[in-house]
Amino acid sequence: MSHERSRRVLTALWLLGAGFAIWVFVFRREALEGLLEGAAGTSLFVGALVYLLLGCLRSFTLIPATSLVLLGTVFLPPWLLFPLTLAGILASSAAVYYFAEALHLDELLTKQHAGQLERVRTLLERHGFPIVVGWAFFPLVPTDLICYLAGVIRMSIAKVLVGVAIGEGAICAIYIFVGDSLLRALGWR
Repeated sequence: MSHERSRRVLTALWLLGAGFAIWVFVFRREALEGLLEGAAGTSLFVGALVYLLLGCLRSFTLIPATSLVLLGTVFLPPWLLFPLTLAGILASSAAVYYFAEALHLDELLTKQHAGQLERVRTLLERHGFPIVVGWAFFPLVPTDLICYLAGVIRMSIAKVLVGVAIGEGAICAIYIFVGDSLLRALGWR
């Protein structure tokens, strides 16, 4: 299979998967919640496995990790939810990074936006790690986007994943442990 054909197949698969996942999330959310609730009710192991799988695949849907974390807070204990969330975020961040690299999107962006791409490249080469940490911590911007850009410019995957782990780890710890405390204070857990 040629390189161009491989890119088209990967892009088509991603679009199909993302479209299906968004459809399920928007129009069949109760089925998604029922799946996680049923899995968590059956066994903590099965519930954790389903949550981890959803976390690993989440980036291909462009759905924020926060949605999954909030859903998981209801069904899983925080001591289990936090490492599962971080593992899913790191797996999905690596997938976005390598997806951008596999499609050689830097070639396309260089042709269309050479100046902007060079500015981003220079900024990430100089201050990449703190930018990734800050971006991953800030709740109003998608972490997948910085992973995508890092993949396009070929930033070190180790720096990206450690930065994501620190930034997302901090914000997810707040969501999970404060959320659990709130559920307990309200008597819902």
